[in-house]
Amino acid sequence: MNQPNPYQDGGDYQWGPAEPPGAPEYGHGFAPVPLAPLGGPGVPLLAVGDIVVLQDSIVTPNGTLPLKGAVWNVTDMSRTEEKIPTTGVVLAVVFAVFCLLGLLFLLMKERRTTGYIQVGVSSGGRHHTTLIPATGPDTLYWVMDRVNHARSLSA
Repeated sequence: MNQPNPYQDGGDYQWGPAEPPGAPEYGHGFAPVPLAPLGGPGVPLLAVGDIVVLQDSIVTPNGTLPLKGAVWNVTDMSRTEEKIPTTGVVLAVVFAVFCLLGLLFLLMKERRTTGYIQVGVSSGGRHHTTLIPATGPDTLYWVMDRVNHARSLSA
């Protein structure tokens, strides 16, 4: 490590393997790959649970449904509970003996969201329903945004 860098003055050193003489530079000289058109018949536009919306159809585990005229339903079956955690109660009891400021520990709140959001789609005489687990109070808004986008595509 006490040797000076012999290439620090801009010598002929290049990082990486040497190129064969007469060959094009690495990464150049190849034909560009054509890009697939956006929104083709097999390109998914959005997905809600196991329901995938394509350009002209809806793919579900029960089969493919037509996109035009599809009816979408959303049911919120989640709930958010709020409670005082056990540690807040214990700290309030312990510190209430020393001073009344211990009662401030009773203001600690713990929120927990449980349940599912049910999304149903029916079209062409067929129906499919999926359940999406609610991970927080904002999960319903995320699902409604996706379903409203799907509704605009099926209009």
